[in-house]
Amino acid sequence: QVHLVESGGGSVQAGGSLRLSCAASGYTYTSSCMGWFRQAPGKEREEVAAIYTGGRSTYYADSVKGRFTIFQGNAKNTVYLQMNSLKPEDTAMYYCAADAPPCSLKTDRFDYWGQGTQVTVSS
Repeated sequence: QVHLVESGGGSVQAGGSLRLSCAASGYTYTSSCMGWFRQAPGKEREEVAAIYTGGRSTYYADSVKGRFTIFQGNAKNTVYLQMNSLKPEDTAMYYCAADAPPCSLKTDRFDYWGQGTQVTVSS
């Protein structure tokens, strides 16, 4: 069973930075899709960023381009989301997700999901 654990969320002022971490266990694929989604109260879940771990391909939502960076860590099955220049509208529960190959970066059909970490950005 694949288990994803997010960490790094918290409260920050607008313009600040946070780094979210996702650690996966029971996930042995060397090439796969991993991504970050977010959901604010009353809104649908939104894909923020995703990465194909076996290559250079990445995806970013237009709202976070130039501010967020997704990258794979040196530790096994670890992915990060570096969030800079945070805005109040970034406030949401952020979820890590993973999908086995073949997979698409632009989808909400990821097979495995973490429990989420809260990000709150104050103005």
